[in-house]
Amino acid sequence: MRGGGGGRNAAARARLAARLLAVLGCVLTAEAQLTGVLDDCLCDIESIDDFNTFKIFPKIQKLQERDYFRYYKVNLKRPCPFWADDGHCSIKDCHVEPCPESKIPVGIKAGSSNKYSKAANNSKELEDCEQANKLGAVNSTLSNQSKEAFIDWARYDDSQDHFCELDDERSPDAQYVDLLLNPERYTGYKGPSAWRVWNSIYEENCFKPRSVYRPLNPLAPSRGESFYTWLEGLCLEKRVFYKLISGLHASINLHLCANYLLEETWGKPRWGPNVKEFTRRFDPAETKGEGPRRLKNLYFLYLIELRALSKVAPYFERAVVDLYTGNGHEDAESKALLLDIFRDTKSFHMHFDEKSMFAGDKKGAKSLKEEFRLHFKNISRIMDCVGCDKCRLWGKLQTQGLGTALKILFSEKEIQSLPENSPSKGFQLTRQEIVALVNAFGRLSTSIKELQNFKVLLQQTR
Repeated sequence: MRGGGGGRNAAARARLAARLLAVLGCVLTAEAQLTGVLDDCLCDIESIDDFNTFKIFPKIQKLQERDYFRYYKVNLKRPCPFWADDGHCSIKDCHVEPCPESKIPVGIKAGSSNKYSKAANNSKELEDCEQANKLGAVNSTLSNQSKEAFIDWARYDDSQDHFCELDDERSPDAQYVDLLLNPERYTGYKGPSAWRVWNSIYEENCFKPRSVYRPLNPLAPSRGESFYTWLEGLCLEKRVFYKLISGLHASINLHLCANYLLEETWGKPRWGPNVKEFTRRFDPAETKGEGPRRLKNLYFLYLIELRALSKVAPYFERAVVDLYTGNGHEDAESKALLLDIFRDTKSFHMHFDEKSMFAGDKKGAKSLKEEFRLHFKNISRIMDCVGCDKCRLWGKLQTQGLGTALKILFSEKEIQSLPENSPSKGFQLTRQEIVALVNAFGRLSTSIKELQNFKVLLQQTR
């Protein structure tokens, strides 16, 4: 009897794997399957797979290991602004280990949140700059005119450009975290607290009326307007917004499936890909067809952030911009690697065309853009409601990375008019935004790569 039951279970697993593999074959390779879903960017998924695997993924992994990009300052103690705190997760894997000040490179910790160049960290020489709230990256040859520009920045409020609620890095609760020592992975955080976070994001911030229910919502009536009928009836901008959030959600779920606690023996945990968990989250039968749609939205999000990197390249190509940590040799190598990635992003031939967004009459377009920005900013605030510290860390970072990408896409004129050898009031990025942008895209690149890995694993279980 046992042998027969084991055989039936094995056969069932094989059938499930075959079914999911067939769906992945459609999602990952068949261009015809993209019609009506990814046509907003006119790109096929196979091109993205090849481009990511052979050009982006190896380089972005190396860049994330550089000191400038591995240390992220974040406040994980900010209270939830929307509902009473559920209390923090007591699961040990939810814990985030902050980095001791002694481990932080001197060039990073010496400056304020936005000072990340050698010159900007010469505190005595640039004492006035200590008051500036929006310092850019500058090299060691600062003119008096540049110093005056720094002081002007202190008076310049660019909050209208921010798509995210930024942490105050001067807060005593803000701490540096080594991202390499606190990887994103499955922590066991789930249940009502986690559900409420995502439910609030989708139900209250994705332009959805309460009469329309999301797929898989247990409260949905048997009859009513179809979610996708409603979605396809939206303007491009609102469709894009939903796809970005859905893609981010899918990417996070993929990370959890790919870095799952498989077993723990004598205090030695073994992490790795969990095919069963992947199937539960993405199999079309398990998700009533939602899994493939979510994976396609992941690719859409990848294209959006890829486009932002190609657009922001001129900001970093200027000689005035450094990635300062205090180690001159490593700083030069980090910038060279970043510029190399930018060259690759520019070579991609199927970019999303952001000019198609907010292209209506000026008044209506401006109002819609502001609504878009405020909705996303609200989502960034919801990340302070996540009960698991590690999930909160990576949720805040990836949300801020996407918010920075959106800020870039809608600042094209300001980026094109940047002065070559001096700071600019029109557009600047803080170190926090730069670190979030690179690591968020690195997470998406990893998701695309892990998707290929799951395809191989599913083939092996057939």
